[in-house]
Amino acid sequence: MQIPKRKPGKYTHLELDPHLTEDKFCELEKKLEKLKKISRPRAAAEVGRLAELGDFSENVEYQLAKGRLRGINNNILILENQLIRAVIIKPQKQISTVQLGHKVTVENNKGQKTYQILGSEETRPQQGVISHNSPIGAALIGRREGDIVKIKIADNELKYKIIKIM
Repeated sequence: MQIPKRKPGKYTHLELDPHLTEDKFCELEKKLEKLKKISRPRAAAEVGRLAELGDFSENVEYQLAKGRLRGINNNILILENQLIRAVIIKPQKQISTVQLGHKVTVENNKGQKTYQILGSEETRPQQGVISHNSPIGAALIGRREGDIVKIKIADNELKYKIIKIM
């Protein structure tokens, strides 16, 4: 049986945002350590145990265990690559302009909101943590207190006034 060759889609090889806080970096290091020291040896032992049963072509449990091991190895490679490329967001003393890691209070006709601008890996919009790549985050970067920022999202144009940079 021949498998058709397909072109990769535009989401096949996405580059992860390298900007991380020190806390997120440490969290990813712990996750990598757990995968290497606990999950992978456990999965490899399971594959070995199932391989001893013989007849790989009919051994569904063996095939599933191999798939789990491949998934763990893939996650390890992704995490190692992400940690190697990581750029740590350091708190900046200069707060005259909005930068990565800053908290920004903005105001529009609906009231005030405070956003923290971080990398794409750490966004939590419900808690006010947005990406520097998001429309709002990108529009705020480099601006000063008192600036009015216009953001076009779909058919709406939002206006925000920067009240405070922290």
